[in-house]
Order: sequence, then C-alpha cells, then structure tokens
Amino acid sequence: MLSTSRTRTLLLALGTLAYASLMFVWFSVPAYLDAIVADFALSSTQAGVLTGAIPLTYVPVALFSGVVTDRVGPYRAIGVGVPLFGAAQLGRSFAESFPVLLALTVVVGVGATTITFGLPKLVSDLYPPAASGTPSSVYVVGSLAGTAAAFSLGRGVLGPALGGWRALFAATGVAVLGYALCWWAVVRTVPIETIRYADDPAADDASLSLAALRRDVGRVFANRSMRLLVVVGVVYLLVTHGVQNWLATVLQSHGVAAPLAATFVSGFVAAQAVGTLAVPALSDRLGERGAVIAGCLAFCALGTLAFLPAGVPLAGLLAGALLVGLGAGGVSPLVRMVPAELDGVGPTLTGTAVGLVFAVGELGGFLGPFLIGALYDLTGTYATGLAVIALACALAVEAGRRLPA
Repeated sequence: MLSTSRTRTLLLALGTLAYASLMFVWFSVPAYLDAIVADFALSSTQAGVLTGAIPLTYVPVALFSGVVTDRVGPYRAIGVGVPLFGAAQLGRSFAESFPVLLALTVVVGVGATTITFGLPKLVSDLYPPAASGTPSSVYVVGSLAGTAAAFSLGRGVLGPALGGWRALFAATGVAVLGYALCWWAVVRTVPIETIRYADDPAADDASLSLAALRRDVGRVFANRSMRLLVVVGVVYLLVTHGVQNWLATVLQSHGVAAPLAATFVSGFVAAQAVGTLAVPALSDRLGERGAVIAGCLAFCALGTLAFLPAGVPLAGLLAGALLVGLGAGGVSPLVRMVPAELDGVGPTLTGTAVGLVFAVGELGGFLGPFLIGALYDLTGTYATGLAVIALACALAVEAGRRLPA
C-alpha cells in the first residue's frame, strides 16, 4: 500500500500524463496542418476554423463541464474525458471530408474540457492552497510536453515512420484509449476518500439540479476579481492559440525554412515551460498575483510585435517567440491557481470558476487562430491578425494589474 504522499503523487503524475496526451492529440492537427490543408484543399479561413474548433467548443461546454466536475469530482470527470478524445482522435484518422474532420475535432474539445477543469480540481482536492503552486506547474508542464511532442515527435519522427498523419492519428487514438483503462484501474484501486486534503461539500453533493448549477455560477460570477480574471483568460487564450497554431506558418512567411520553423516552435513551447515553472514561484516570492500576470501579458504583447515587420532577422523572430512563450507560460498556471485563493470561490468552486474563465476565454482561443487566417485571406499578410493580438495583450495588462495580490 502506497503512503498518502506517494498516492497523491501517483494521481498527479497520471493526471499530468492525461494532459500531455490531450495536448498531443489537440496539436497533432496544427503539426500536420500543411498536409491536412493539401489533402482536403482547405482555404486559410477553413484552416483557421479547424485549428480554432477546440477552443470554440469550450464556449458552450466549459461552464457546464466545470460545474459538473465540481459535482462528480475530478476522478470520474477525467475518466470520461480521456476515452472521449481518444476515440475522436482515432475517428479523425478515417475522416474523408472537412465536415467530418471538423465534427470529430469538436468531440476532442468536449473531452478536453474535463481535463482542463478536472486537473485544477484534482490539485485542490489533494493539496492545500499554499502548496498548490508546484502541482499546478507540474501538470501544465505536462501539457506543454504533449504540445512539443506533437510537433517534434509526432510530425518529426512518428508520422513519417508510420506513413503520414492518418496513421499517426490512428496509433495515438488507440494509445489514449489504452491509457484510459489504466486511469480507471488506478482510481478504482487507491483509497480516494482517505487521501483527500479536505472534505469537498460540492463533490459530496452529486446534485446536478438546475437550481444548484445556477447558484454555483452566480456565486462565481458575482466576484469582481473573477470577472477581471475572465478578461485575462480571454487574452491569454487569444495569444496562446493564435501564435501557437500559426507560428510555424508565420515564420515560413518570413523566409524561415520549415525544419528551422519547427525548431522555433519547440523553442516557443520550451519558453512556455520555463514560464510555467518559474513565474508561479516568483509570484509566491513576491506575494503578488495581479502584477505578475500583468508583466506576463506585457511580454506577450512585445513578443508578438516582433513578427510584424518584414525583414526581421532570425534572432528577432526567435526573441519574439521566446517572449510570447515565456509570458503565456507564466499566465497559464496562475489563471488556474487564483480562483482557489479568492474569497467566495475557494477550492469548493474551483471547477466552476475555471470553467467560467475558459467558457468565455476560449472565445479568444477561437478568435486567435481564426483572425490570423481570415485576415490573411483578406489582406495577404499575417501581420494584421498578429497586430490585433498584440493590441489585445497590451490592453489586458490593466486587467491583470487590478487583480488582488
């Protein structure tokens, strides 16, 4: 029998692996976007819709998914989500038309919500708020590892070895379904009730009545700091999905060779990992949340500006990618940590609060890649969409600054 500490670590590790798997599945489309565009003869606007489909799915689904996660607990929520996005990934390998591929990508998004909200709930269930920073950073780093692996391992190694994107999607879908069985086996074996940090009345009350859902959402939305955090979430997801989905293509438009562009994307993800690990610790040391979030958003604005002029040297493009990655990586764990620390929200309503951030925020997650693609079709340059993203980041600095310490 494992000790309580080791059991918590095991569940955190498994949850981190679930997030890594999700992000590999999620970003396998951007990693193979050029091949998918060629196979389905997609326009840049359609490509933007496809890469923005998962973020857009969060808008109608996220809040409900977050509330349900608070009610049923993170263990069952994650256990349902993993096989859902695994089956959808397998199905995408057989898609023969753009509508089918898009519909299955939406299913990936539905499964993704259970991981996005299940993991903050898992951390708040297992660890006290004062000790939640490191576990939160761990699973976010796992998500970044999955993203990086989609480009470096999926596109660079496994895809070519297996014979293309369809074979890669089929293999990874089967692997995720196998992992789902492992999750359920562990969750059914370990003594969940004895390792929880504190009793969670919301999890104990499995009621999903409309009145209960409205009460939880109303309590969260009435919090002024949560409304500011929603603004931060919109812009964080706007820049993260916009830049991450189009970075390789934007770099190639600046004359960067495809292999080097892929390396730059890996550098962007590595910078996100550095931000995810370093910024929460810095925030704890300074005793500041809002000011640190504001600083990260300023980094995102400055980094995005580096992609706008023509003739930017390689060093400038790399610096821009690293700045955006560092800033976005720093914001990522903080928007998940802050709700549990707010009066009137706390661990009990963490799933609902994070669900609210992403339900509204993923409008930005969709608009980021969509605007870059659509504005390119209209203007013939990626600079227009990137300028919009940079401006949004600059404006959101004030929202971050007003968040409580």
